[in-house]
Amino acid sequence: MTDVTPAATTEQTAKSAYWQASYTQLAEGLAAAEQQQLRRLLKASSFIGRTLQQQPELIPIFCQSTLLTAQLAQGFVNPLPTSIIPDELQAFALLRRYRNAGLGQILAADILGLQTISQSLNAVSALAEVLINSAYHWAYQHQASINGMPLDDVGEPMPLLILGMGKLGGGELNFSSDIDLIFTYPANGETVGGRKTVEHQQFFTKLGQKLIAALHQVTADGFCYRVDMRLRPFGDSGPLVLSFAAFEDYYQEQGREWERYAMLKARVLNPEPRHTPELQALLKPFIYRRYIDFSAIESLRRMKQLIEQENRRRNRRDNIKLGAGGIREVEFIVQTLQLIRGGRIPQLQQPSILKALPELCTQELLSAEQVTQLQQDYLWLRQVEQALQGIDDKQTQTLPSDEQRQQQLLASLGRENWSVLLAEIELAMQRIHQQFKLVIEPEEHIEPQELSLGKLLWDSELPIEELAEHIEWLTVEAAQELLNQLLQFKQDCQRRSVGPRGREYLAKLVPQLLHYLQQQQASATVLMRILGVFKQIVTRTAYLELLFENPPALQQLVLLCSQSGWLAEQLARYPMLLDELIDPAQLYQVATIEDYRDRLRLYLLRVPEDDLELLMETLRQFKQAQQLRIAAADISGVLPLMKVSDHLTWLAEVIVEQLVNLAWQQMTARYGLPAGATEQDKGFAVIGYGKLGGLELGYGSDLDLVFVHQCQSQAATNGERSIDSLQFYLKLVQRILHLSTTKTNSGVLYEIDTRLRPSGNSGLLAIHIETYQQYLAQDAWTWEHQALVRARMIVGSVALFEQFTAIRQQILTLPRDAQTLKADVKQMREKLRQHHGVTTDDVKHSVGGIVDLEFLSQYLVLAYGHQHPELYRFTDNIRILEAATHCGLVSATQASSLVEAYQVLRGVGHRQTLAPATVTTDERLKHLQEQVQQTWQYWFDA
Repeated sequence: MTDVTPAATTEQTAKSAYWQASYTQLAEGLAAAEQQQLRRLLKASSFIGRTLQQQPELIPIFCQSTLLTAQLAQGFVNPLPTSIIPDELQAFALLRRYRNAGLGQILAADILGLQTISQSLNAVSALAEVLINSAYHWAYQHQASINGMPLDDVGEPMPLLILGMGKLGGGELNFSSDIDLIFTYPANGETVGGRKTVEHQQFFTKLGQKLIAALHQVTADGFCYRVDMRLRPFGDSGPLVLSFAAFEDYYQEQGREWERYAMLKARVLNPEPRHTPELQALLKPFIYRRYIDFSAIESLRRMKQLIEQENRRRNRRDNIKLGAGGIREVEFIVQTLQLIRGGRIPQLQQPSILKALPELCTQELLSAEQVTQLQQDYLWLRQVEQALQGIDDKQTQTLPSDEQRQQQLLASLGRENWSVLLAEIELAMQRIHQQFKLVIEPEEHIEPQELSLGKLLWDSELPIEELAEHIEWLTVEAAQELLNQLLQFKQDCQRRSVGPRGREYLAKLVPQLLHYLQQQQASATVLMRILGVFKQIVTRTAYLELLFENPPALQQLVLLCSQSGWLAEQLARYPMLLDELIDPAQLYQVATIEDYRDRLRLYLLRVPEDDLELLMETLRQFKQAQQLRIAAADISGVLPLMKVSDHLTWLAEVIVEQLVNLAWQQMTARYGLPAGATEQDKGFAVIGYGKLGGLELGYGSDLDLVFVHQCQSQAATNGERSIDSLQFYLKLVQRILHLSTTKTNSGVLYEIDTRLRPSGNSGLLAIHIETYQQYLAQDAWTWEHQALVRARMIVGSVALFEQFTAIRQQILTLPRDAQTLKADVKQMREKLRQHHGVTTDDVKHSVGGIVDLEFLSQYLVLAYGHQHPELYRFTDNIRILEAATHCGLVSATQASSLVEAYQVLRGVGHRQTLAPATVTTDERLKHLQEQVQQTWQYWFDA
């Protein structure tokens, strides 16, 4: 027998301490066999220990396998009484205790090997359905007792149909999962028989809110399920419930490919014979097309790239769901084939992965061997996931790094060696990833024909002077500069921890890069910029692999770096943007404001709502990715200058709208709603000034914002931690500023300047709309009226929009003394010039520059707006100048030259920001600036 040292004994005791305390408390009075079973369960799961401490009456069931098997065989039943409607406190407690007991029993059966993983997943899903339906019927009864009953066209109670999405829809829910739900009801109308009748929409909205609270709210007994409603039409910004008609309209007119993908797993959780078939019939044509759906392939290819991109960015090697070869990749393989072929093959129209997989074999879309291996590997990862989440009832798919949780996972899976378990998991994930890579293969790999020059320059030890002779497209000096940069980069790589795989990819990638530089006759400056990007990724092999495996991406990198130093800096600072280069067609695709809104919604769907840090990071990554696309379309000529600013402005508007919604959710969750506000009408608006208001944003522009509200009450908010309603709006703005201006790993989202608000920095951050009007009418300076010319409401309710429009019109049409106005405008122009200084290459502040043109158009609006309403209809300078022509204030020739000057000046400003490798001077610039100067003199110095 091996001697045990005191130190070893202490260590062993510490390892067992995590379950020992629970065991001592629970094991009293149990037989030896029962004690042994209890120890096995407690070693594997802290959650089981907590559940048994809270509900000790369950101990016999957990400690006797026959009782446990019999209990699970009976299935799950409604835990709430049906004869009376329990109050909220009682209902919430019963639901949560039943949930914990049911999940504990399922997990115990897993640990003891009493059921297969397929049976376990079915049981978890069945329990969720029972609890959701139980909470739904309770909430329905509760709401009907207040508002009466919604009836259908035959006088029967109308249901709220609950669509379960994702794994819940597929009947394969994991142990501690969010549940994705969508609510819909058959038709509009009014309730009948209640104390206060309401529209069906209002009844079902309140019912939905009650149902979510019954499942989602955390009490002393825990929670049932985290409910995620973001897959519904319009996402967070859409209504909580929609009628069938509105549902059908949305999916027919606005449904996106990714929503089709999500709907593959949709299933009605509370089916009934009358309305459920109607709902299924209206959704089916949206999800499945009657022909082989090749139109979906491109969007699925992008979705696949998105999955690979996330793996690169977040390095999720230990994540068995989201990592390379994880559970999500199996889902993608199956759902891709369902989406493309499901319209023609009804057997594939099925939300369950495990039921769809064999059909893929039957229909000869995958081989029997592929299906068998995929199913085995998928079920193995689901088993590990179930055990992992069962340790502590936490939604995690990341393998533990601490020894205690590793021991618990081993105990749950009946294994003994962590390294062996890890190897088994990695092998399964490698096999899945190989299958994943074969689904929707990328377009044909393009190999450069002539790599000999690149290999010579990268591998050769010859003197630089000799090698320079081979670079025929550059002068000797420029060629030597290029080679010196290459040599310096090579030496840097040798000093840094570039592993063998990284060196292998560099040896293949750099010759390919040099080949593209040769093709484009690129300068040493372009190589310097690209190597600046390479320096940031040499230790991240995934990005080197991306560029080598996707030649079009490398070609785009060369093109973009030759056209823009600013873009090169962005790519070096944020290498994740390299993912955007994979699909050039997508990169240059022109979007609308709705596209930006939809892209952002899709980006944020992948982020847990309660992960604020990741939300902020994702918003920044989204902005950078979209700016890259806009810049790429700009420098390639796909977007003309004026459209570039439109796109940058739309992007900012969509992001500000999202910031308002995020801040509002966080604030109302903490403090409740302020007086007079609802979820649909926040009583709050954001006014964009300056370049944002004038639809003239540039790449590095700050946002000039003013925040207004319509709350006149100092009453408290309606939450548990209530605050003064006016203080709520101040805190809301502070939250918006924090979300935008905090520096994260991906930098700042937007710098926000609020100094244009009434009273500037000394004024309140959020002001009442009437106070805003009074200030502008009574206390504002001329320059503040000038700023109002370019002001535009970008977020807010219809009522506030109409109020703001009326205020802007009132102020801009005030009669003004022309001479006083001229003097004020000139004085402010001189102040700006003194503050910024004047250099000839500063197209903004120089004589005849952008500011002169802006001040001129603002003067025309303020001087003549009371006579000509068309002058203040738009906020951008070009349309103001065009309106001035229609009014007869400016001749058509003069207006044309001013518009041309403005476009050229802004074009130069854009180019200066983008910093192309070769700068070309617009010969018209000097002449046009002189014309602007002459027009200024005509209006202000005559």
